[in-house]
Amino acid sequence: MFSKILIANRGEIAVRIIRACKEMGISTVAVFSEADREALHVSMADESVCIGPAPVQESYLNMTAIISAAVATRAEAIHPGYGLLSENARFAELCQQCHIAFIGPSPEVISKMGDKDIARKTMMAAGVPVIPGCDVIEDVHEAHKKADEIGYPLLVKARSGGGGRGIRKVERSEDFESAFLTASSEAEKAFGDGGVYMEKFLYPAKHIEMQLLCDQQGNVVALGERECSVQRKNQKLIEESPANTLTPENRKKMIDVAVRAAKAAHYTSVGTIEFLMDKDGSFYFMEMNTRLQVEHSVTEMVSNIDIVKWQIRIAAGVPLSFKQEDVRLTGHAIECRINAENPDKDFRPSCGRITLLHVPGGPFVRFDTALYQDYMIPPFYDSMVGKLIVCAQTREEAIRKMQAALCELIVEGVEHNAELHMEILSDPEFAGGDYYTNYMEKREKARDKEVS
Repeated sequence: MFSKILIANRGEIAVRIIRACKEMGISTVAVFSEADREALHVSMADESVCIGPAPVQESYLNMTAIISAAVATRAEAIHPGYGLLSENARFAELCQQCHIAFIGPSPEVISKMGDKDIARKTMMAAGVPVIPGCDVIEDVHEAHKKADEIGYPLLVKARSGGGGRGIRKVERSEDFESAFLTASSEAEKAFGDGGVYMEKFLYPAKHIEMQLLCDQQGNVVALGERECSVQRKNQKLIEESPANTLTPENRKKMIDVAVRAAKAAHYTSVGTIEFLMDKDGSFYFMEMNTRLQVEHSVTEMVSNIDIVKWQIRIAAGVPLSFKQEDVRLTGHAIECRINAENPDKDFRPSCGRITLLHVPGGPFVRFDTALYQDYMIPPFYDSMVGKLIVCAQTREEAIRKMQAALCELIVEGVEHNAELHMEILSDPEFAGGDYYTNYMEKREKARDKEVS
């Protein structure tokens, strides 16, 4: 097992990883930008190293600075968290070259599954169902012809995309070329790769993902699915487990397909297979996330398995101590992402000093955050400031528990979206469980209609 781990991240996930390390008896090194000197993860870690100015390109994406910090502090491993460098094959490769363990899959697997075109072909070869579409096409006119064959609506998607960027929905043929060029340009700026491909737009569809643990000995265990259909502009807002509309037969089938997909990719570490499921229950591979997910905590609540600890153990070569038949999922968990933003002003990010903070309590209530009283939220980073997670025996009880927890949550000094979550949880469409990925789009259109 590792004796010291550097956490190459910030915010709530850095805090989460440090807590896991402390419980495992592992020393921790935090890295921070000049804007994060007073951040909670810095004070919690055993050691801390400043890696640059506030902008992420000069700090949290500065591979040289992070590797140098690991070498200087004699860290044996680097945990990338999620986002930032977590799915950067070059960074994982640099760690290898410097004889530092990367807590995640190999650079080759990250590269393969990060290229959505190659990932799609890998899944097709393994017999995993994929969304009808086509491979990467460079020429816009050739792509337009192929799009007309696939049919509308469709999605133009970045080959190297992630986090909802580099995706454009096209409703009509006459809008295709503009969307194609915009998606390609956005992908080039965000990922350094302008390659895009196309997929049929499934409507209505549910976004369901399967959480996997894959050790270095070839064992793969699924920890159940998460329903992630409440999302805005491809960014998730609410996640829950289990998926309310997934039948036991379909769940077993999805587990089998997800395990097959992971084995086809020769995957090790914690990973997630994302599917789109249509109204008749048919599901299709969308992508594989080669990292810890933001919403891993939902699965932890129903499985009673610490996913972060197992990710660290797997990276250290420890085999899984349980098999698929040992996994017992109980109850229903819901997570609300608490973002410092104003939903009434086009979700404009909010920053400032936390003047009052009260965190909900009670059995099976969890708030993962890096906030504390008097903390100054900097304007340079992602707007998510916490994850509120609850678990109860039934979905109905979990919804009520989440409503109670949101009422108890107090975050003053910045604007946030807790009230929006209350509205969603009170919506009969959400309460009935029969909602799809267009849920937020429908809500916003209805609200705009009322205003006009």
